[in-house]
Amino acid sequence: MILETATLIACAGVSLNSCLNYFLLRRVEDLSTVCNHEIAVLLPMRNEADNIVALIASLKAQLGLAKVTFHCLDDGSTDGTFELLSVATKSDARFVIHQGLPLADGWKGKPFALQQLFNQSQSQIIVIVDADVRLTPNAISSAIATMKSLNLDFFSAYPRQIAVTWSERFIQPLLQWSWISTVPLRIAEKSCNPAFAIANGQFFLASRQALSGVDGFKHIKNEVLDDISLARLLLRSQYRGSVGDASQVASCRMYSSWNQIRQGYGKSLRVAFRSPIGFVITLTFLMLTGVLPLVLTLTGSLVGFVSLGLIFGSRAMSAASSGGNIRDALTHPISTVLLLYLIGYSLLMRRNITWKGRPV
Repeated sequence: MILETATLIACAGVSLNSCLNYFLLRRVEDLSTVCNHEIAVLLPMRNEADNIVALIASLKAQLGLAKVTFHCLDDGSTDGTFELLSVATKSDARFVIHQGLPLADGWKGKPFALQQLFNQSQSQIIVIVDADVRLTPNAISSAIATMKSLNLDFFSAYPRQIAVTWSERFIQPLLQWSWISTVPLRIAEKSCNPAFAIANGQFFLASRQALSGVDGFKHIKNEVLDDISLARLLLRSQYRGSVGDASQVASCRMYSSWNQIRQGYGKSLRVAFRSPIGFVITLTFLMLTGVLPLVLTLTGSLVGFVSLGLIFGSRAMSAASSGGNIRDALTHPISTVLLLYLIGYSLLMRRNITWKGRPV
């Protein structure tokens, strides 16, 4: 009886919050707009040969940016990234290519690359774009317009997460659902409480004033989850920021196989909880909203059946808000079990995981 009640309350709360956020979520619309601010687009790259051509093509096609410089940094790639980058950006004066310094002691790769790029730029607005992100021609100008219209110091423009294989479809939708279902977005937007921090470093914008105010990336230099850590740092420093759906203007396929998913989440999930209490809360949440609804339903419990329906509805609203596959909501119990496996894998393999040739 206690388990049934706890499960129903958790699933109802998640469903209600998902419904509210579906209507209240800020959205970056694919509109033609002109930005007259000086803009620096920072592009850290390590072994991104497969992404260079499509990435640079989407950047060259950007519209409405009167004063933009694309700062590309090759971070010790061994797959020909630098050579491909040189060819792809040839004769376009907006692109500046930097060869990264050897990784400094105490730094993770991406924060160190971003710090180098930040030091090389002087623009008023900083835009960070990962190499596996694809942008529509109005993406950057529209995202900046959204950030400015909300009077924010930073803005996480959340790309549509492309999921092709079954392993991707099981796991990737959980990224957006995790905050759509739990964070009161409009309250978070008005707050500087770091507990409300949401960020995806795939497509991230900030004013130079805000980033300078926290010394760039120096205080998150050893963070695996550099995007969330940066958002928390900015909020603690009283800079306002928010997240918004950018599925109309940006997309990203993070991983293309189960092995890549396991390696990618293996490096990050172990540090996502921040404390033993956070770990317990997360596991309890996943059990109440992912495992128990199905288990109770299979035992003939009406409460379990209702709870399962509420969770399916929550996942469906998350998918609908971001251009995802609504039918994948029905796989939520399987997704949860796989996520629990990834959490265990991340904890057990924490000393043996590498990413792009570097230990994490």
